[in-house]
Amino acid sequence: MSIVKVETPYGGANIVLETGKLAKQADGAVTVQMGGTIVLVTACVSKETREGIGFFPLTVEYQEKTYAAGRIPGGFFKREGRPSESEILVSRLIDRPIRPLFPDGFKNDVQVVAIVLSSDGENDPDVLAAVGASAALNISPAPFPGAIGACRVARIGDEFILNPTYAQRQASELDLMVIGTRDKVIMIEGEAKGLPEHIILEGLKFGHKNLQATIDIQEDLVSRAGKPKMSYENKTVSGKLVESIRSAHFNRIKEICAIADKDQREEALHILYTEISGKFCVETDEEKFCDADIKAALEKIEQQEVRRMILEDKLRVDGRGIEDIRHIACEVGVLPRTHGSGLFTRGQTQSLAVTTLGTRADEQMIEALEGKSYKKFMLHYSFPPFSVGEVKPMRGPGRREIGHGALAEKSLKPVMPSTDEFPYTVRLVSEILESNGSSSMATVCASSLSLMDAGVPIKEPVAGVALGLVKEGDRHVVLSDIAGIEDHFGDMDFKVAGTRRGITAIQLDLKIGGIGFNIIEEVLSRAYKGRVFVLDKMAEAIAGPKQELSEYAPRIINLKINQERIGDLIGPGGKNIRKIIELTGVAIDVEDDGSVLVASTDSEASKRAIEMIKGLTEDAEIGKIYRGKVKRIMNFGAFVEILPNKEGLVHISELADKYVKNVEEVVKLGDEITVKVIEIDELGRVNLSKKQAEQKG
Repeated sequence: MSIVKVETPYGGANIVLETGKLAKQADGAVTVQMGGTIVLVTACVSKETREGIGFFPLTVEYQEKTYAAGRIPGGFFKREGRPSESEILVSRLIDRPIRPLFPDGFKNDVQVVAIVLSSDGENDPDVLAAVGASAALNISPAPFPGAIGACRVARIGDEFILNPTYAQRQASELDLMVIGTRDKVIMIEGEAKGLPEHIILEGLKFGHKNLQATIDIQEDLVSRAGKPKMSYENKTVSGKLVESIRSAHFNRIKEICAIADKDQREEALHILYTEISGKFCVETDEEKFCDADIKAALEKIEQQEVRRMILEDKLRVDGRGIEDIRHIACEVGVLPRTHGSGLFTRGQTQSLAVTTLGTRADEQMIEALEGKSYKKFMLHYSFPPFSVGEVKPMRGPGRREIGHGALAEKSLKPVMPSTDEFPYTVRLVSEILESNGSSSMATVCASSLSLMDAGVPIKEPVAGVALGLVKEGDRHVVLSDIAGIEDHFGDMDFKVAGTRRGITAIQLDLKIGGIGFNIIEEVLSRAYKGRVFVLDKMAEAIAGPKQELSEYAPRIINLKINQERIGDLIGPGGKNIRKIIELTGVAIDVEDDGSVLVASTDSEASKRAIEMIKGLTEDAEIGKIYRGKVKRIMNFGAFVEILPNKEGLVHISELADKYVKNVEEVVKLGDEITVKVIEIDELGRVNLSKKQAEQKG
């Protein structure tokens, strides 16, 4: 196979696609390069159809190799281990736009693997991986319908920036990933600092317009290196079986679809399934149907009826109109010993969010290709099986849990206080106790309540709403606050989170081949109305952050010392700082700029520690009065230690307001006396006065 390379300008650099050089045994293999960042993306498809499954078996793996940035992994084994949270999120980012484009009924295993081979520290490889996945699938035999493009959009000032560098992203008020086809958007992932809807829409249009370049370059690559597409067996539900069940049981299915309660509806469907399965799970001369076929056919009929109700009757399964939001209940302070807690219930979806406040020692260290960093705000999402009434093994967090937690964290990050305002590490945990649609947005709402209950001075409360879509031909209906059945049978899950002022996070997943900007604009408008409605309900429980922290939360006091005295505080081998911690029980963090954070739940212990820190790091001040200890007595006066390792001289003439013949007439070795600093000479020597310190008035 000959090497094929195509290249085009893209943002501030050229994007280069190459195939035929690396990984030639894969069905499709492409390297994507921008600047010094290179990602190898491969696609492999099995020859055989997977039997007996009701889903498309696509797997996506994204890996960042530390050698790409010229580093050796940390840890004992010195090699890459399980995927990091960042790698999992990028894997999901690639999976979500390509999955809905494969044809219905295609059940062959497909695997896409993206490996970062080189990283220049400027160009993020995730955009390149998304473009590479599309390119690798398009040149492979897999029945992928055509190229999709990807880009990242930032906004600095009033200017949109295409594919910003890491440095530009830090200065941006918008970080938006856009993936689309020629004429439609198929996936959105982004965060913003409270930007209004019209600016988000402008950013999406800017991104979609510019990502066309990556579609052009892929089509060029496919025309020169593409392989013939494979034939495959279309594993769809039997139309004959669907019609047989429909003709015999449609009225009953229609009644079941009108049951508002999720559990009752599912129970009624299960009863119907058990009644009819024996009639069809037999082999005839024409076809053989099994349990899975019956379930699939019933689900197909249910889907058709649910979608018909929405499109024609503008009525939803639970009886709501298309813009109605389910009943909302909010509580704070539901757990007595945590630092903060919030309970948010919307219909049959419930999130319990718990806030824990910690010190700098609790920050999370992140090792990524762009370098090492520390997180002081973390949000973790947990989805136990009982939340949907199931029995499953409980292991570590799955990709979905990591993705939902990351979205909620993005939603809240813009309103979190700065370290100067609030020097705490903050961890939020959302326990999903019930789930029937949009648990990630319930997490955002519960987390806002919990933060305010904990006394975290967030700038504004944040709420989130998920919107759905049913689209057939030219007809479409946008649904506010989708329930689980509408997510399952609908065409879209569009999540928007934000404050009353604007959007903080946005995420779009589709089951169809894209949507136009007319639908996106309608969704953003509807999402704003829904968000304000939810914020009003939240305000009834708590209007703003509490003024006081929980009595169980640590108090952190921020001191500032002279940078040159940091060594005095730490002491040889950490001796001084360890002694303060041992004597007081506080936690102490020292920053390079001289900031010292003292944390304790005991105010007296904090006070003692602060006095000890000041004693080790303060310089004597002229005019200030100190309580000191007499360390040496000379004929001409006494030397008094006013600060640790800092002495000053009280001349015999400054011991008392009368003539003193002998120093020991007034003070003796070991006495504690009050003195005033009256002079510090050019050599740093301190002169003290006992008599001036004792003078009244």
